[in-house]
Amino acid sequence: MTAPPRIHGDVDTGFGPVADAFRRNFERHGEIGAAVAVYAGDRPVVNLWAGYRDRARTLPWERDTMVPVFSSTKGMAAFVLAHAVSRGLLDYEAPVARYWPEFGCHGKESITVRQLIDHRAGIPELDRVVRLRDLGDLDALAEVLAVQKPHWRPGTRHGYHPITAGLYQGELIRRVDPARRTLGRVFAEEFATPLGLDFFIGLPESEPMDRIATLSATTGLDVPRYERDLPLRIGMQLYARRGATYRALNSPRLGAAARAARREYLGVEHPGSGGVGTARALARVYGAAAARTGELPIDDAVLDRLAAAETADDVPAEDLILLTRSRYHLGFRKSRGSFRFGSDKRAYGTTGFGGSVGFADPSTGLGFGYTMNRLGMAVLDDVRARNLHRTVVRCAQA
Repeated sequence: MTAPPRIHGDVDTGFGPVADAFRRNFERHGEIGAAVAVYAGDRPVVNLWAGYRDRARTLPWERDTMVPVFSSTKGMAAFVLAHAVSRGLLDYEAPVARYWPEFGCHGKESITVRQLIDHRAGIPELDRVVRLRDLGDLDALAEVLAVQKPHWRPGTRHGYHPITAGLYQGELIRRVDPARRTLGRVFAEEFATPLGLDFFIGLPESEPMDRIATLSATTGLDVPRYERDLPLRIGMQLYARRGATYRALNSPRLGAAARAARREYLGVEHPGSGGVGTARALARVYGAAAARTGELPIDDAVLDRLAAAETADDVPAEDLILLTRSRYHLGFRKSRGSFRFGSDKRAYGTTGFGGSVGFADPSTGLGFGYTMNRLGMAVLDDVRARNLHRTVVRCAQA
């Protein structure tokens, strides 16, 4: 058995068990390289990293190693929309067509911003074939997005929009921003630069690729490890090319997830799945939101809405794409059933394919971030992330 790697970083008094849980992920769960961070407001209380940033295990994971986080990007995109709402540029309850008239066709006329970002618009896939190279032409992409017909009556059901959610949100921000900035640019200028975040939605050419960890795909030998987190019927749908799950996960066609750590993938903006960054960056943003530090360009009234407990509009229900019960709220995930993060129902965040996660826990004032380069198979909550964030909550409540 390979000896577990040395754990680097710091934990505050009272959070020592998080380091133990982090170490066990390497000993028991096949971790290659990873980082976990927790912020109490603007103060780091956990900042740990270990392992390797390459599959050959020759390059150590460093303090500033970044990695693709897939749908954990959605949380950062949701904060950008919350910023637009705070500025009066967007209204969650207004029709998308108010801001984007061309969108209002084929039964989409009444879809609200909230329905769009809460995966209830019925557009988890595109009928037109769109590839990674097409995402750079925003005007042409907007035309494709606008004419898409819903796959179910908007507002009546919900189903995860893995990639299309970010594309629609990106165009919506471009429409309402006075300077016509992209969502990635708004995030960079209003969030990343002021807070000093190592996180990008659209990686600049100036960022060196050697900071970015390569990804390791899950193999058949790993399946037993995820038996609890990947029910058979869901696992089968991941590979059923005619099924709604497979189609949504491959629309647009961005290529194999394990090859996402490339400039071609990360350099173009797709705010639903294309972010790259550190666990520390995720925890920093969520910590500022959870503790209301005043550093985010988001009004307290909007932060109140993000933290709101369950409403009639976002009760847990069967997800038509993920085939499990899920709950979405203003662009974020909320806890439900056995899937939960944070100390109570006020917590909100997003998980990413492979295992990454970030969330805010307003009741404790903590923000959490976890990133890794070995891709797991869990649908919502990877066992490695679960071990960490449950330990964090226990420490906070001790």
